[in-house]
Amino acid sequence: MNSFRKSIYYGILCFAFLTCKSSAPSRSVSRQAEPIQSPAVVIPGDYPDPSVAKIGNAYWATATSSNWFPAYPLLKSSDLVHWETKGFVFEKKPDWADYYFWAPEIAPENGRVYIYYTAHKKDGNLCVGVASADKPEGPYRDHGPLVCQKDGSIDGFPMRDETGKLYLIWKEDGNSVNQPTPIWAQPLNEERTALTGEKKELFRNDAPWEANLVEGVSMIRNGDYYYALYAAAGCCGRACTYGTGVARAKNLLGPWEKYSQNPILTVEPNWKCPGHGTPIEKDGRHYFMYHAYSQQGGIFVGRQALLREFRFTDDGWIAFKREATPAASAAGLFRDDFNGTELSTAWNWSVFRQPVIQVRKGQLQLTAQPDKFGDFVGHRTLSPNYTAQATVVPQANGAQAGLAIIGDDDNAVGVSVQDGQVRVWKLEKGKEQSLGTAQAGNASAITLLAKVENGSQISFSYSTDNGKSFTPVGDRSIDGAYLPPWDRALRVGLTAKGTAGQTAQFDSFTLNSGL
Repeated sequence: MNSFRKSIYYGILCFAFLTCKSSAPSRSVSRQAEPIQSPAVVIPGDYPDPSVAKIGNAYWATATSSNWFPAYPLLKSSDLVHWETKGFVFEKKPDWADYYFWAPEIAPENGRVYIYYTAHKKDGNLCVGVASADKPEGPYRDHGPLVCQKDGSIDGFPMRDETGKLYLIWKEDGNSVNQPTPIWAQPLNEERTALTGEKKELFRNDAPWEANLVEGVSMIRNGDYYYALYAAAGCCGRACTYGTGVARAKNLLGPWEKYSQNPILTVEPNWKCPGHGTPIEKDGRHYFMYHAYSQQGGIFVGRQALLREFRFTDDGWIAFKREATPAASAAGLFRDDFNGTELSTAWNWSVFRQPVIQVRKGQLQLTAQPDKFGDFVGHRTLSPNYTAQATVVPQANGAQAGLAIIGDDDNAVGVSVQDGQVRVWKLEKGKEQSLGTAQAGNASAITLLAKVENGSQISFSYSTDNGKSFTPVGDRSIDGAYLPPWDRALRVGLTAKGTAGQTAQFDSFTLNSGL
C-alpha cells in the first residue's frame, strides 16, 4: 500500500456567502441577535465530521471516510483555508475493525499526535479506538479499541479536567436501538491504551430539538467554563435535521447547562444540517470547523467542511460572528495523467476490497474482478453539476474498462468498453441492467464521457477522435437518485470488470466541476 502514496493531491477549494441568524440572548442578559454571514467552504466534497488541530506552525485536519479507503485523510494548512492532502491514518485496516471508519479526532500532546476514531468491531458493534504517531503525517500505530458498549460507542474526544486529569468523552449509540444517547466521560491513562475508574454521564438528548440523539461532542475551555459544542437530531441523508448546540460547565464532570437558545447553528439558505466539528484558535480568534450539506449539492456531493468564526459573549456563552470568514478562491478542474509511479491521494476505493493497481509510463492499469461492476477507484465529486472523462487504451483480451458514478459496491451507473463495444449499465442493489450499446470500432484510444446534472441526472457518450466529438450512448437522462448510501456521497471513478488476469488500461482522467 505504501507504494501508492507519494503523489500529492491539492484539495479543490470554493466558497459561498449568505446570511442567517445567530444565537439569541441568554436567559440572564438581554442582547441583540447578530446576523451571520456564510461560513467558508474550506474542504469541499465529502469530508464529514471534520477535526482540526494546530501542530507546530501548521494546522492539520482529518475527517470521516466511512466505507471508503484509505481511512481518514490527513490534510495540512497554513491558514485554515487552503488544504493539501498529505496521506492517511490507515492504509491497512486495524486488525480488530472491519468497516465504518467514522469521526476521527486529531489531538496533539507532548510531542505525539493521537487520532481517536470510531470503527465497527469484527463480530461486534461500534467502538472508539486510538492510534498515535510521532508526527502528524504518520505513520500511525494503532492501539486498539478503548470502549465498546453493547449498543455501540462513537465520537471519542479527549479532554483534561480542571486538575489536569485526562478523560475520554464519547457518545453511547443508544439511538441505534431506540434508546437515549448519553454523553460519557471516563478517565484515560496517559499512555492512551485503556480507560480507568468509573464513567460519568455529562448530559443526554432531553431537549425537543435534539430529537433522538446528541453526538459529536468537542470541547474548549475559556475563562470559568468548559464549553461543549455538540450535534443533535438526524445527521444524514435527504431527511437530515442536524443542528449544533452548546452546553457549559465549570467542572468537566458537570453539572452541565445547555444554552436555552439552542440550536445555535441550523438550516440556512444555502446550507443545511450543520454539525459535528471542532473549535480551533488562530491569531487570538476562535473558529469552528464543521460539516453541512449544500442546499444544491446535497447528499450527492456530501457533507462538506466549513469554517465559521465565533466569540465568547459577556454573559458566558458562544455567538458566531457577523464578519465573513476568509475563504479560498474556486477551482473546478482535476486531471490525472498518471505520470508518476504511484496512485495520487485523490483516489479512494471500497473498504471491502483493495484494488490491484500499477501506475507506469503515463498509464493506470487496474486489474479486473468478475463480480458486480468489477474493481474500481473513485474520486470525490465537488458539485452537483460536472463532467468526467476517462481515456481508455483498448487491449486484446482486455477487461471491460469503464467510467462510473459510484454509490457503493452494490450501486453504480457507468459506461464500459470492451472489444470495440461501448455499453451503458446500471447496478442497483447488486443487480445489473444494460441500458444501451454502441460500436466504437478499432480505435487506438476511446474517451468515455459522463455528464451529471443536479447530482443525479446522468448521461454518457464516447469519442474515438481524442475528444473532438462525442456520440451519445444509452438513455439521455439516467436517474441516479438511488445511488448515495445514507452516510456517504458519490464518487466518480474508473472500473475494471472481467476474468482473472484481465486488466483495464487508462491514459487519463479529468473531472470538471461546477458546470
